[in-house]
Order: sequence, then structure tokens, then C-alpha cells
Amino acid sequence: MKANKFIIALLAGVMLSQAGCKEEEFLNEVPLDFYSPENSFITEGNFNAALTDLYARVRATQSVDPGANQYSEVLGTDIAFNARLDQSRLGNYTVSLTPQGDIPQQHWIRWYKIISNANTIIARVGTSQLTEAQKKLIGAEAKLFRAYAYFKLVHLYGGVPLILNEVSSPQSNFTRATKEQVLQQIVADASDAAANLPAINAVKDGKLSKPVANHVLAETYLSLKDYDKAIAAATEVIENSNLKLMTERFGSLRSQPGDVFYDLFRVGNQNRKSGNMESIWVIQYELDVIGGVLTSSGSSMNNLERGVAPAVFSLVDPGGKAAMLDNASASTLNSGGRGVSFVRPSDYWTYDIWGLDPKKDNRKLDASVTDIRTSPFNIVRDFVYTNPASPNYVGKSLIDFPAPNWIAASWRWYPFPSKITTPGQHPAGVVQDAAKQTLKASAGATFRDMYMIRLPETILLRAEAYLMKGNTAQAAADINLIRNRAKAKPVTPAEVTLDYILDERARELIFEEDRRVTLSRMGKLVERVKKYNPLNAPNIQDFHALFPIPFSEIEANKDAKLEQNPGY
Repeated sequence: MKANKFIIALLAGVMLSQAGCKEEEFLNEVPLDFYSPENSFITEGNFNAALTDLYARVRATQSVDPGANQYSEVLGTDIAFNARLDQSRLGNYTVSLTPQGDIPQQHWIRWYKIISNANTIIARVGTSQLTEAQKKLIGAEAKLFRAYAYFKLVHLYGGVPLILNEVSSPQSNFTRATKEQVLQQIVADASDAAANLPAINAVKDGKLSKPVANHVLAETYLSLKDYDKAIAAATEVIENSNLKLMTERFGSLRSQPGDVFYDLFRVGNQNRKSGNMESIWVIQYELDVIGGVLTSSGSSMNNLERGVAPAVFSLVDPGGKAAMLDNASASTLNSGGRGVSFVRPSDYWTYDIWGLDPKKDNRKLDASVTDIRTSPFNIVRDFVYTNPASPNYVGKSLIDFPAPNWIAASWRWYPFPSKITTPGQHPAGVVQDAAKQTLKASAGATFRDMYMIRLPETILLRAEAYLMKGNTAQAAADINLIRNRAKAKPVTPAEVTLDYILDERARELIFEEDRRVTLSRMGKLVERVKKYNPLNAPNIQDFHALFPIPFSEIEANKDAKLEQNPGY
């Protein structure tokens, strides 16, 4: 009995001795029954899953919705304003842009979460057991996400906290870096990505690639006023990346009436697999697939159609009867899908940049207006009554027979770009009557993939860099690459200004580019809102060029001062 006790004591002593020798290892807990950073970043598959989350988070920032972001990428700019003419959705800068407001807070949270997750990937891949080639590729992809997020933040808020390491414990001593420091970090990250990411034809549709990195570099160098490097980075995209402007009909509706610009925005036509050679980065959506966001029963994300298209289902004819067949929206150009009129394009976009007069009948464009981007396929300028119960008006134009409720509430009808909707291509789940093409109230999503970067934008970045160097001839030549495709009158070198480039961006990229960030980068936001936005001109002030730092962030940062932007 005594011998047994001695053996037990001896074994216990050995175990305690071993534990004491390896105390740190013994106390280091590695979760086995749930995911944590310690067990989630081991295999290449683990890291790819983490990168997939970053794609999903970027998609969430771009999924235009009527919630916290409130379409703020375009509302309150020169191209669009709140269609309801009230103070919600950036109808009033003083009301919407406050340190306590949802818009500044949501942008801050969403982009910093992408940065945080990217930092974790970058930190963990460096100490992983992956091959050096795998480490370089995964690190480059994560760094480009970080660069892209900081590009948004620095142009929305100015200098922001520059966080480059994984934050594994609570921290409350952040301070703002300068705008220059943030821009230089973007250059460092995007340069790493440009050196290590594959060519666009070597990645799956929707994945980051070398031309995405070079595009980000070109735009960042413009912000730094390093125009030679901006030209060089843009040229890599334009001339050395197996990209080209689409000039011939293609894709899902190529055999139906339309033009090549119309084709760019039809269902299934955004990716390279469709033959589209000008898409650089495309946000991917899938219908009725887990994680694909879009559902046949309706979706709360990617609601560009719902937000921008006019609420034609609420129109009545001059006799008081419903203007639409079955009093329902339809999967037609005439209807614009199932819109509810949150975002109205400004007259600057609808008329001015095309040389049109809003007081005239613009359904019959002057013969001198040859630009296909303002053709009836691409801008719907007229509404035709479709309710056969109104024989006096069915088939007639709203402009010829305006309904009283249209005059009283202009949000019920206004011209809009067809790229926001998918006429004739809505999924069966949101169709009320296939023969009549009417839609259920659950419709409203734009049921296609969405461009993040398209080649014309890179071309216009290079044109801008040439202009800033004083080379207006080369700037005009670049702009005319786009205008020639559009069958528009070529621009002359003497006509090229920053404002002209912004006009061309509006013609080509409305509801694709983040217009607020573009105007902020170019120092033009306040000036052009005052000039072209009738709703926001009276309430925007100079300090609204930047968002306020969210008060919640300042308050939580108790161990250092997080400076607020002037004016707030």
C-alpha cells in the first residue's frame, strides 16, 4: 500500500515538474471546438475563406440600400438628390452629416472592419507554414483590400488612424495620421499587390488582380499630385493587361434591339466569361444560392433599381385611373422595374451634360446628339400609359398627357438610366404575371453583377493626369477613346478641363463610381453641389467636403485625442 502511494506521488511530481518547465506552453489554450484566430489561419483553405469574407464585406458596402448608407455615394452630389425632397437620405447636409449620424458611422465601421480583418490575414500568413509563393499571393490580396478601404476613408474623412497590425486586445489610444501618410500607405500596399497578384485573365471572375492594383495606384498618385506615376500605373492597366473597350454587341440580349452600352448592363454580361473585356473588378451576386445575396423572392441588398427608378406604380392618368397595367410595376424599360423613388438624377446629368434643354421635348433628340449613352435604350426619358382601362390615354405619353399627381409629386416620374434595372430579365420569383410582365412588390433588386472598376474609368484617370501635367492633347485623345465608342462628338484639347472630365465620368459611370469620393478627391464636392444640386445647394457648407469623425469613436478613444474635422 505504501509502495502504491509512493508511485502515485512520484508520477504527480514528474507531471508537475514537466508543467513547470513548460508553463507557457501548458497554459496556452488552443480552442478545439470553435473557431478563433489560433485555429482559423493554418491551411491555404483557411486563408482563402478569410479573403472570401473580405469580398463579401466589400460587396456589402456597395450594395446600395435605403438603410444606414442611404445611397450616400451618390445622394447629395452633383448627379443625384433625394427624390422625395425631404430631409432624410442626405436631403439636408446639416441634418444628415453630424457626428452622431448613421451615415458617417456606418462608412467608418464598415471600412475599418475590412482593414481589421485584412490586418489579421497579413499578420497570420507571415507566420504560417504556407509556401513563400502562397504567402506572397495571400498577403498581396489582403493588402489590396486594405489599400482600397483606406482610399475610401481618406477621401471621406481626411487623415484617419493608420492601423497596420492585428489588434488582438482592446485599444483606446488611436490618433489620426495625416492624409499624406495614409496615401503613402495605400501606395505601399497597392504596389505590393501590383507586383504579386496574377493577371486578370489568370483569376476567377470577381477576384482581385494586377490591373485592380494598378488602377488604385493611378488614382492614389493623382491624389498625391504625382502625375507621371499616375500615368504609368494607368497605362499598365490600359495597354498591358489584356483589356479593351467593348465596341460590338455582345452577351445575353445582343440579338435584341439595343447597343453595346446597353449590353454592358444586361444580366450575365459583366464578367470576362461573357466576352466582356473592359470589366476590371466586378462584384459577384448569385441568385438563390447561399451567400449569393439575391433571391427570387426579393432581396434587401443591391437595391439600385428600387432606389433610383421612379415609383410609376403610384401614377394615375389625368382621369384618375392607374397609369400602369394592373396597377403594377413591370419588367420593362417603360416601368424601370419596381422603383420607389429615393434617388433622382439631377438635371445636370439628365440634360446639361448631353446639351439638352429640359423645357423641350427631349424624347426626340436633336440629330446632333449622337451619343449612344443617351439613347432611349440607355436613358428612359418618357413614360407611356399602359392601362387598357383608360382608352383615352393607353399608349400615350405622360409628357403629352401629364397626370396631376406627377406634377404635384415629381418623384413619381423622372428620366433614369436603364443600367439600374434589368428589363425582361427579372427572375420568375418576382414576376407577378409573365404574360403581362408585371412584377410583385418584392421586386426592386438589380439582378446582375455590379461593376466596381471598368476600363473607361482608368482611361479617364489617365486623361486627368495628362491634363494636370498640361498635356491637353493627350488628355483629349484618352477621352475620345470613350467618346468614339459612344459615337459622340470628339472633344478638342482646348475643351478639356477637370469639369469636363467630371462630366464625362457622369455620362459613362453614373451609379457605378462612388461619386462622392471622386468629387472629394478632386476637391470639387461643395462647388459642384452648389452649382448643380437644387436640393442641397442651400444647405451644404464648405466643411461638408469631409464627413465628421463619428462621436462614438471619439468617445470610446479615451486614452488619446481623436481630432474632429473642422465645422462639426
